[in-house]
Amino acid sequence: MTPKIACFFATSGHSGVDRVVKNLLPGMVAAGYRVDLLKIRRHGPQLTGEEHGVRVIELKAKHVYTALPELIRYLRRERPTVLLTDKDRVNRTALLARGIARTETRLSVRIGTTVSVNLASRGVIDRFLQRYSMRYLYGLAEAILIPSAGAAADFAAATGLARELISVVPSPIVTPDFATRSEDPIDHAWFRDGEPPVILGVGELSSRKDFATLLRAFAAMPGSSAYRLVIIGRGRQQAALQLLATQLDIADRFCLPGFVANPYPYMKQAKLIALTSRWEGMPVALIEALALGTPVVSTDCPSGPREILENGRIGPLVPVGDHRSFAQAMAQLLNAPPPREALLQAVKPYHLENSVARYLAAMGLPDSAGAI
Repeated sequence: MTPKIACFFATSGHSGVDRVVKNLLPGMVAAGYRVDLLKIRRHGPQLTGEEHGVRVIELKAKHVYTALPELIRYLRRERPTVLLTDKDRVNRTALLARGIARTETRLSVRIGTTVSVNLASRGVIDRFLQRYSMRYLYGLAEAILIPSAGAAADFAAATGLARELISVVPSPIVTPDFATRSEDPIDHAWFRDGEPPVILGVGELSSRKDFATLLRAFAAMPGSSAYRLVIIGRGRQQAALQLLATQLDIADRFCLPGFVANPYPYMKQAKLIALTSRWEGMPVALIEALALGTPVVSTDCPSGPREILENGRIGPLVPVGDHRSFAQAMAQLLNAPPPREALLQAVKPYHLENSVARYLAAMGLPDSAGAI
């Protein structure tokens, strides 16, 4: 019988992880595997199973921990070959469920962020739980998957786990329909022909993304009056960013359209895409921008940007939180953008087929289910 890969996730529904999952799961189906998506009620990822060949199972639980009994029953009933999970709370629950279910399902846990920085931002109890589980429980998994070499090295240092237990697996970002989706019309007046060029930010409006630095950089950028700034995404920082734009006297050139299901047309038409994150694991928006041939400026945050941008060869890297240096880097890039072909070449590892093959190999599976 064709091997089954079960995927247990609980996401916001509008994050970079959601976009990765929406590409990865259909990619594994295309490789010949049966794929189940187990998800928590009112959580992402929002994936139409009928359209992609993925069986979507919505658990009755509203929280990750309370999904434990259902997950145990699923493992005993379905006995998938591999269970793939993401984020620490989900990973912990999966490790416990597999132990109680006593099945031979292999467990692959994914961590998509830079752990040391993420832990520093947590409360005392949450920090203890995460550090303990990563150090003492993750070694029970058959595979630990991390999307960048920098984040993998950080994880090993933070947890004390041997580096050879960790697989660096690039995220599947560039799909066959990527270019087609970028041609969709944009329902926003600032992206019409004849309008001033747009500098774009993409991501959750959170302190981690630090879009306040982007606003300050835009206000300080030489010649910024000839441009407009748009940030697509939603989150808790929305009101604070609107207020800051007013204080910086850029409110008439700044817009927060909210979450956009298909950001690719915006990214393709933008003059420049800016990433001001304090930390990442592997910034999806940065890869998407390069795949569309759009120049980028990024903070040199841990981890991912330096790897993607090849130590600054593909796009400038700026110290985290330094809005003046960021402003200068944007101005210089707008005046002298890199060759488009260099941007496209930099993201070859993140093409769907390449990434899916790396995921399957890390989970101990061949490129094609037919090879088993």
